[in-house]
Amino acid sequence: MTQIRLNDKAQPLAAGQSVADLLAAQGVHPQGVAVALNGAVLPRSRWPDTPLNDGDEIHLFTAIAGG
Repeated sequence: MTQIRLNDKAQPLAAGQSVADLLAAQGVHPQGVAVALNGAVLPRSRWPDTPLNDGDEIHLFTAIAGG
């Protein structure tokens, strides 16, 4: 079975799944979220067209209001 690491936790990976697919499956609303794929920030415009591969590392970051 193929898998990725999502915020440092193993996650099974469905064939052909994109970053946008993963976020939707996780119930993550994209507003206020940034995604790093293998250590590089991935622009939101590329989420639907960026396929995930076995062993990829994804980190999600959320904006928090205040200081």
